[in-house]
Amino acid sequence: MFDFEGKTAIVTGAGSGIGEAIALELAASGAFVVVSDVDEHAANRVVATIMDRGKRAAGFAADVSDPDAVERMVKFAEAEGGALHLAVNNAGIGGPQRPVGEYPLDGWRQVIDVNLHGVFYGMRYQIPAMERAGGGAIVNISSILGSVGFANASAYVAAKHGVVGLTKTAAMEYSANGIRINSVGPGFIETPLLAKNLDQEALDGLASLHPIGRIGTSEEVSALTCFLLSDRASFISGSYHLVDGAYTAQ
Repeated sequence: MFDFEGKTAIVTGAGSGIGEAIALELAASGAFVVVSDVDEHAANRVVATIMDRGKRAAGFAADVSDPDAVERMVKFAEAEGGALHLAVNNAGIGGPQRPVGEYPLDGWRQVIDVNLHGVFYGMRYQIPAMERAGGGAIVNISSILGSVGFANASAYVAAKHGVVGLTKTAAMEYSANGIRINSVGPGFIETPLLAKNLDQEALDGLASLHPIGRIGTSEEVSALTCFLLSDRASFISGSYHLVDGAYTAQ
């Protein structure tokens, strides 16, 4: 367990999967968590789970590709929690699966808007709020595809590479101000979305891509993310950390 008593956190894309696991762990560790998701029902379900466990949370429906919505989300967190100390920019989408020469332009724009612009908008408003709070920590959820390529996923790969570079740059700019910023690169993770869209044979195929012999869990990503947000990681900033079962070691 980590100690986040007295801290206010935002987690985007927290209505399911990795974001949900992070929101649950932050709340269990004492944080007041703003559970944000484009799906208001999903966000409220996670909030209800947190409150049923005797912890504190509030839902906020937001499309992270809309900078005005992101600004409202940060203001909501400050108003409800008194200040903003922690943020996890996790919201993302997969996008079309086509080679570069055939990639649909609307699909490209949508993936970049959510997966890259959404992270920038998050930090654009979270960082000033954390400066007002006297410091904080941010984790941006990238991917293994923030460091390697993957056929037929050019928009996703480009966005996740961008998240890594954006994280490093922001960390250089704000670490001296007491704001640490890191990124996490999950491998293929067992989430409801993955299970819904792939049969067992496809899931087994994904597992075989990882030398560890399986796909990861949301809780394994959450454990690293919460460590990076915690004071135990006080000298870690500007880094890109993998949770990938040795996928990128090949």
